[in-house]
Amino acid sequence: MLLCERIYILSKNFPKEEMYGLTSQIRRCAISIPSNIAEGRGRNSDKEFVRFLQISLGSLYELQTQLELSLQLQFAKSIDEILYLSFEIEKMLNSLITKKGGRL
Repeated sequence: MLLCERIYILSKNFPKEEMYGLTSQIRRCAISIPSNIAEGRGRNSDKEFVRFLQISLGSLYELQTQLELSLQLQFAKSIDEILYLSFEIEKMLNSLITKKGGRL
């Protein structure tokens, strides 16, 4: 949830013409991560939980790519804190997936 908050704060300063482009996409990816974790946790099996964790991981990778793009396009001055947070979440997701018997 902290990552989502940071993404919203960061993307608030993106150019207005990106409202329906990168701003929207980066926010949807960020929201998708905890949403899929929550949905997967609500399922009745570890197999389903792992599947949703893997979807969350995919959204996280998309987000990391979009963060790099926002830096290259000079929409953001620094993404270091957010990238660090995303890498920590990546480690947690990978650990959970492995613990629940999934494959990376």
